Amino acid sequence: MALRKKIGLEGIRFFAFHGFYPEEQVLGNEFMVDIITEMQVVHDGNDELEDTVNYEKLYEIAESEMKNTRKLLETVALSIIERIKELFPDIDTIRVSIRKMRLPLSGEINNSLVEFNYTRT
Repeated sequence: MALRKKIGLEGIRFFAFHGFYPEEQVLGNEFMVDIITEMQVVHDGNDELEDTVNYEKLYEIAESEMKNTRKLLETVALSIIERIKELFPDIDTIRVSIRKMRLPLSGEINNSLVEFNYTRT
């Protein structure tokens, strides 16, 4: 029987300066980031951190990319995925979503959302 595991972080809160409009890059905004990884379980009785996905490293990647101001959240999400792939090559799928909490729109809206799903082929 093949086992799969999911490891991730949900609801990571950041204040950052992403946005297409110049005022967004000056005023900043609150963002919520979710990172979910999935991979095959290979368990040989070893109980070591290097045999799994270290969620501390996932946080460090997200934090680093959120500090790098970009116009589009798509660019941020894709950069997070690329760095996770490099660090954890055995991961089969990665889902990264970023929500912008305050939008420059007049309607009642909870947040905007950008989400990418990577599947290793």
